[in-house]
Amino acid sequence: MAAGTDVAMQTAGITLMQSDPLRVVAAINISKHTYRKILQNLFWALIYNLLGIPLAAMGLLNPMLAGAAMAFSSLSVASNTLLLKRWKPSTALTTRVFP
Repeated sequence: MAAGTDVAMQTAGITLMQSDPLRVVAAINISKHTYRKILQNLFWALIYNLLGIPLAAMGLLNPMLAGAAMAFSSLSVASNTLLLKRWKPSTALTTRVFP
C-alpha cells in the first residue's frame, strides 16, 4: 500500500521537490513557453505541408527537393524546440523577496 505522500505526488499537477514555492511560478512560465513553441512548430509544419504537397501533386516540385524540404521541416522543428533549453527563470523568481 502506498503512503499518503506517494498518492499526493501522483495526483498533483506540480510537485515541489524543494521548499521554494516560487518554483511553481517558474513551472508555469516554462509550461507557457513550451506551449508557445508547440504552436510555432505546428504553424511552420502546416506551412511546409500547405506549400509542398500541392506543388508536388502538380508535378512542379522535384521529388529530391520535396525530400529536402521535408528534412528541413523536421530540422527546423527540432532546432526551434531546442531553444527551450536556453530558457531560464527570470531573476525576480530566483531571488528571495522575503527574508
